[in-house]
Amino acid sequence: MELLGLLILGVLAWRPGSTWAAESAGNASEGLLEFSVGRFRYVSLSRAFPKEAILRDIPSNVSFLIIQIHSQHQNTTISFSKVPLPNASATGMDTGLVLALQPEQSQCSWHLQTGEAGPVQSLAVPLSYTERDPVPGGCNLEFDLDVDPNIYVEYDFFETTIKFAPANLGSARGVNPLPCDVSSGQDSRWRLQYDIYQYFLPEGDLTEGAALQHLQRMAGVAQVAANALKVVTLTEDDKTTMSFSSLGGQGVIYNVIVRDPILNTSAAYVPVHTYACGLGTPQGGCSTLGRVSTKVFFTLFALFGLFICFFGHRFWKTELFFMGFIIAGFLFYILVTRVTPAAYDVRLILTAVVGCIGGLLVVAVWWRFGTLLLCLLCPGMVLGTLGYGVLLLTPMGNLGVFQDDAVYWVAFCLMALIVPVIFLACLRVMNILACGLVGSYTVVLAVGSYSYTSLSFITLNILKRALYPDFRRAFTSVPLQTNDFILLAVWGMLAVSGITLQIRRELGQPPFPPHPYKLWKREQERRVTNVLDPSYHIPPLRERLFGQLAQIKELFQKEESTGERTPLLL
Repeated sequence: MELLGLLILGVLAWRPGSTWAAESAGNASEGLLEFSVGRFRYVSLSRAFPKEAILRDIPSNVSFLIIQIHSQHQNTTISFSKVPLPNASATGMDTGLVLALQPEQSQCSWHLQTGEAGPVQSLAVPLSYTERDPVPGGCNLEFDLDVDPNIYVEYDFFETTIKFAPANLGSARGVNPLPCDVSSGQDSRWRLQYDIYQYFLPEGDLTEGAALQHLQRMAGVAQVAANALKVVTLTEDDKTTMSFSSLGGQGVIYNVIVRDPILNTSAAYVPVHTYACGLGTPQGGCSTLGRVSTKVFFTLFALFGLFICFFGHRFWKTELFFMGFIIAGFLFYILVTRVTPAAYDVRLILTAVVGCIGGLLVVAVWWRFGTLLLCLLCPGMVLGTLGYGVLLLTPMGNLGVFQDDAVYWVAFCLMALIVPVIFLACLRVMNILACGLVGSYTVVLAVGSYSYTSLSFITLNILKRALYPDFRRAFTSVPLQTNDFILLAVWGMLAVSGITLQIRRELGQPPFPPHPYKLWKREQERRVTNVLDPSYHIPPLRERLFGQLAQIKELFQKEESTGERTPLLL
């Protein structure tokens, strides 16, 4: 009887709708990802194992949720249905959806998945807002979603551009939102303001953990305001877009806080991050930013620059060649890049060749004409350009007046020319300063060809502005982190050492060497007129050449016999 009872219980257990089956369903439901409002959770996704998430016990004062998911460089999809629908799903590395809650709704669910075969480590969080808070992306007319809280990022070598949809005023549960373009008064969404924030990841850190960890500091309104740098505030008259200088290999997180100045409320968009390079791709990736040709060029350039830093004024003609190389190479690279589609390596080789020609021309001008002021204009202009680049790397460089190309390039020319004018009474001091500062800065450029450093943008931003006219609209903020401070200290140490050494060595010496051509002419006249000078008796060059040729000719002539060849005369 006991065995029969067990069989009956087993049959009942396998019947559909039985209590055991309900328990199984309940256990399966325990596989859902449980979320809490404002709490981040790491999620591992793969193509074969999508996830379903659920949020319970939503407070009654919450009007809408922004649910977001982030990964470092692989796409993930968030949707409200198991099969993603175009208007209810978003795909990308930093994506989110807005969920408008219904009256009495206390829980919601959504789905997370990826198209990648391997595991994708991601970070997800739901954030809540009340009916008084503005709705990010609530007046979207450009992107796919009806309400799109996402920020879209595009980048190239020159600039990184972010775009986002305008926001709308908040509304209570079950109440239709206000129309977006019916009116433009203070009772409409046109009163909203957008604060754009920028946050730099640790320099040189391209790890997944660092990206996901720091994205947590850029999700909510309070965290963004506490950790990031506010770049600009956009109003109703501005387009919802912003451009930044691309920092290849440097991780940057952007976010937008939309504020309602009347209700004193705010909401955050979904943060987006970028490295301005193809992270995870075999070609053009962030780990291979420095080309071999770039490394070779700037390494040799740095070795030459170190020599100029410590011995430039003593070897005057070598310094003139160095400064002429910089000016000619810089101008030629801009010209050849703008007018020809030549490959980068070809342009770099041509730049080196033209730079050498330019340096030789400057040396030839000094040797033949000996015009000191004209030749000192080269190191003065290079020093002024370096100072202009340093000035533009400060917050002053983002002033609106510099967005005008005329103002920018007029200020550039004035800065390049004002340095020689200021040091007109002490040209030797200016020349030594130029040798020390410019020569030591080549070390910074050499380091920048091997790893990221913000100091290379001192000159790179000027080059970008010359090559790409639209770069004038880019915000040019760069991070100064530990590596940059170390490199800044090295630059300063080399510059001070080189300047001090040259000043001490030149004490009591003539400010500049005499005119080479005059010395050469005087030497030639002395040799012609002074019969006591041994060089006076040296044959002319033509006779010496013929003499050398005669000696070479004798080497190929057959030697005559020394024996008697004529008969004896009797």
